[in-house]
Amino acid sequence: MNNSIPLILASKSKPRRDVLFSAGICPTIRVSNVDEPAALEREAAAMGVAVSDLSVEQRVMILATAKAEAVHQAYRNVAATAAAAHGDRVVGFPLKAVAESSEHSDNAENTGDSASLEHHRVTLRADEVQSASDMKTRDFSGVTIPTITESIADFVDGKPSLTRAKVGPLILGCDSMFLLDGECYGKPHSAEVARERLRAMRGATGELWTGHCLIDFATGHIARGASRATLHFCEYSDTDIERYIATGEPLEVAGSFTLEGFGGAFIDSIEGDPHGIIGLSLPLARRLAAELGVEWTDLWNVTRADQEPNVEHDSRTGAAKPLPPKENVHQPGDGWIDCDCGRKHWGTNGASGVLLARRSEQTGEVTHVVMQHRAVWSAEGGTWGIPGGATADGESPIEGALRESYEEANITPEDIDVVGSYCEDHGPWAYTTVFAFEKPGHRVEPKANDDESMEIEWVPIEEVPNRKLLTAMRTDWPNFAARLAQMAAK
Repeated sequence: MNNSIPLILASKSKPRRDVLFSAGICPTIRVSNVDEPAALEREAAAMGVAVSDLSVEQRVMILATAKAEAVHQAYRNVAATAAAAHGDRVVGFPLKAVAESSEHSDNAENTGDSASLEHHRVTLRADEVQSASDMKTRDFSGVTIPTITESIADFVDGKPSLTRAKVGPLILGCDSMFLLDGECYGKPHSAEVARERLRAMRGATGELWTGHCLIDFATGHIARGASRATLHFCEYSDTDIERYIATGEPLEVAGSFTLEGFGGAFIDSIEGDPHGIIGLSLPLARRLAAELGVEWTDLWNVTRADQEPNVEHDSRTGAAKPLPPKENVHQPGDGWIDCDCGRKHWGTNGASGVLLARRSEQTGEVTHVVMQHRAVWSAEGGTWGIPGGATADGESPIEGALRESYEEANITPEDIDVVGSYCEDHGPWAYTTVFAFEKPGHRVEPKANDDESMEIEWVPIEEVPNRKLLTAMRTDWPNFAARLAQMAAK
C-alpha cells in the first residue's frame, strides 16, 4: 500500500488512532494545541451570540474545524519553509568507500590498517543487535566518503513531498461532546466533576455528538459533518462510580465515559453511530473523503499482518505471550530497516533531523546550535544529537526533518531558514541533516515537546565537542561545524 494517500490526525487520542488503525489506516499524528474555550468564544462573538447559545452540533463543528485548520496551517508552514530551502545538498556514499576498503581487508588486518578496523566496526551484523537501547548509530570516522554536490533548489528526487502532491495528505480534526438534559459536557478533567456527571447520567439517556472536519492539503478543499448517537445508561451504583473514577478513564473523555473501555459495561443500548462515540466516525469520515474526491480505500496503509500483535516468549516455559502496549505513537514511516551496511536503521522511508544554528547579530558568526539530550530508552540513550526522526509517508526528507524537530524540540519552521543539507546515502536507507539558521528578527525557543528528549538546549558552538555525543554526531561534527561556519560567512 505504498501509494496510499496519507492521513494526518489532529489529535493524539488513542481511541481515535485505534479506530483508524483497525480500519486499515495508520495516521500521522499532529496535535493541534487549540485553545478550545477561546475558539468557542471567538466563533460565538462572530455570530453575535454567547457560547451558551451555541448548540452542541455547532460547538463540536467549531472545535473540529479549528483543530483541522490549525494543523493545516502548521503543515503549510513546513511546506513553505521546505520550498524556500536554498544552498547546497551534499550527498555522501559511505558504503562505496567501505566496499573499497574491504577489498584490502586481509592485508589490512595483518598490518593494523585503521580503515579496515573501521570497516569491521561499521558492519555489525543485524543479528548482533539486541535492542534499540543497545544499538550504536553509524560511525564512518576515518573513512573518506565520496560525495556529490547539487543545488537544493534544483533538486528533484522523485520522492513524495507535500508541495508536489496532487491530492492529500488529508487532515482530520475531530471533537466530541455529550448532551444530557439540554446541557453540553466535554471532558471533566477532575474527579469531582466526573462524579457529579456520572451521578446525573445514571439511568438516563443522552446524546454523544462528534464533529469532523477533513481538509485536503493539496487543494485546500474542506468537508465537514457531525455524527450523533443516543445512549441509554444503566442504574449503576455509587461504588461503581467511585471505582470507575479510580481507573482515571472518565477524567479526560467527553461526557465522562467510554464505549470501548471500562465504561462500556454501563451502557445498556445505543442508537446511531457507535464509532462516533469513540471519537471518530468511520462512516462519516468515508463520506467526507468522498466529498473531496478520495476513495476510502486509497487511505489504507495497514495490512492485516501489521495488525497482528507482537509477541515475546516466556523465558521459563517458551510460551508466546503478547507484548504490553507501548505509549509511543506509531506513525507511517516508523520501523526498522535492514541496511546494506549490516545495521538496522530507523525509518522505512529514511530519516532526517534539523541542525539549527544561531548567529551573532554583530559578526554573523555561529554562536549556538540546538541540541537534543536523548531519552535513555532510545538508541544510545543519554547522548546528545539533533532533533529528528523517521520521514513519514508523503514527506520529503526536509519536510520530515521540519515536522520532527517541531514535535520533539519546538523548532518552529516559520522562524528558520534552511540553508543546506547533508544526505548520508546507504542505498536502501538515508539520513538527511538539514542545516538551518534562525531568520533575522526571529527567535526559536526550543523545549522538549515529548518524551523522546530529556532536555533541549541552545549549546554554545565551542561546547558541542565536549558533550557526550551520539556516535554519528561525534563522527560528523567536525565537518558540520566547518560547513556551518562557511555558510554563515556567505
